[in-house]
Amino acid sequence: MRYAIVIEKAENNYSAYVPDLPGCVATGDTFQEVESEIRGAIAFHLDGLREDGIAVPQPSSVVEYLEVAA
Repeated sequence: MRYAIVIEKAENNYSAYVPDLPGCVATGDTFQEVESEIRGAIAFHLDGLREDGIAVPQPSSVVEYLEVAA
């Protein structure tokens, strides 16, 4: 499966979340670290859903960038 993730730069670190998996979040000191952490968080989240007998949501979020005049 291919889930969209959102990575945001905070003041002192990075944070990430998965729109299709509410509650699936991660933080890291660098972009590379948060990317690695969110991969692990997704795997952990999906394992937890399966263990609880909850259907794994299919990815449905769409990511797009828009050009706007500054």
